[in-house]
Amino acid sequence: MTGTASADLPDELVVSGVDSHSSTLHVAVVTDRGGHLDDAEFPTKAAGYAAAIGFLQAHGTVTAVGVEGTSSYGAGFTRAARQAGLTVVEVNRPDTAERRRIGKSDPIDAYAAARAVVSGRATSAPKDSAVDGIRALQTAARSAVKARTAALNQITHLLVTAPDPIRIKYPAQPGDKRIAAPAQIRPATDHENTALLTALRTLARRVQSLTEEHTALTAELDKLVTGLGPGLRAAYGVGTDTAAQLLITAGANPERLRTQASFAALCGAAPVPASSGKTNRHRLSRGGDRAANAALYRIALTRDGPRPTHTRVRRPADRRRSHQDRDHPAAQARHRPRGLPAADHPRPGAPCRGPAADPAIEEHHPHHRGEPLRGLARCHLQHRARPAPR
Repeated sequence: MTGTASADLPDELVVSGVDSHSSTLHVAVVTDRGGHLDDAEFPTKAAGYAAAIGFLQAHGTVTAVGVEGTSSYGAGFTRAARQAGLTVVEVNRPDTAERRRIGKSDPIDAYAAARAVVSGRATSAPKDSAVDGIRALQTAARSAVKARTAALNQITHLLVTAPDPIRIKYPAQPGDKRIAAPAQIRPATDHENTALLTALRTLARRVQSLTEEHTALTAELDKLVTGLGPGLRAAYGVGTDTAAQLLITAGANPERLRTQASFAALCGAAPVPASSGKTNRHRLSRGGDRAANAALYRIALTRDGPRPTHTRVRRPADRRRSHQDRDHPAAQARHRPRGLPAADHPRPGAPCRGPAADPAIEEHHPHHRGEPLRGLARCHLQHRARPAPR
C-alpha cells in the first residue's frame, strides 16, 4: 500500500473515488467540497478490500464511494463496501476531452471519480447482484449458439469441396437435416476419404451436443427470468433472451432508473437533441447499451406483426349465431354485393325466379331463367357494369 498524505479528521465528511483494475484498485479521498486528502493502492482480494475500507473510514465519515466498473473489475469491492454499510455510486469513466486535458493515471482517475460524486454528475446506484446468474447463463447460451453456427458453416464448406460420392450422399441441407446422417458416419468404410468423414462426423456430433447444451441453458435461464420478472416475461413479444437482456441492462433494482426517459437513454432509444440556431431537430442515439437496443427492436418487430390466433378476442356465441342467420333482412342487406337489386336473390344451386316472381331479377339476369345459379359472386362479376334499378 502506498499513500501520498495522511489526515486524522474523524469528524469530517469525506467522499471517496475508486479506480478498479483486474489485480489492483486505487482509492482516493476528497472532502465534501472536492479538496484532495489522500490516495492509496490496494490488491483486489478480501484482505485488500478490508484495508481499503479501513483507509477510507480513517479520514472521516464517508458519505459516498464512487466506483468505476461496479459490474466488472470493481464488483468485489462494491459488494464489500455495501456489506460495510457504505453508499456506493456508479461512476462512468471521464470523457476523452477531459483525459486529454488532465492526463491519465490511476490516482487521477480515482480523484475524478470522487469529484464526480461531489459535483452530482454521478448519482446512479450500482446494479443488484441478483442478475449475475442471468448474465452468466446468457453468456454461456450465446457462446453455445456461436459455436454451433460455426460448426454448421464448417460442415457446409466441407461438403461443398467434398468428392462427388460424399457430396451426393450427404447433401448440404438447411438446419438440423444435415446433422443426423453425418453424425452416424463410419470413416473406416471409406479408406480414401477417412480424414474427411472423420471431420464431418466430429462436427456433426459437436452440433448435436451444443444444441442439447443450449436447450438446457435456455430452460434454466427461463426459470430465473420468470422468477425475477414475471410481468416482463408474460408480456406479448418478450421471449426468454429478450427479457434476460432487459433485466441485465436495468438490474434487479429498477428504482435506480428514476424515469422512463432515463431507461430509454440507457438503451440508446431516446432521440438526442441536435439543434443549433434556428434549426430545431433531433438525431438517433448511437450510444447506450446496444444489446438492450436490439432487444427493444425485436419486441417492436414482434408486436408490429400479426398476433397469434389464441390472443384475439373471440366473438360471443350469440353474436356468431346472429351473423350465421341468413334469413334476417339486415344480414341479407349487409352481405349483398354492390350494384345488385335489393330483391332476394336465389342461393347457389337454387333455380332463378321467373319474371312473375321478381321482374327486377328477370330484367338483369335473363340467362338464369329456370337454371341453377352458379354463384352470386360470378353473376355479380358478369353484370357489375350495369347499374342497379332505382
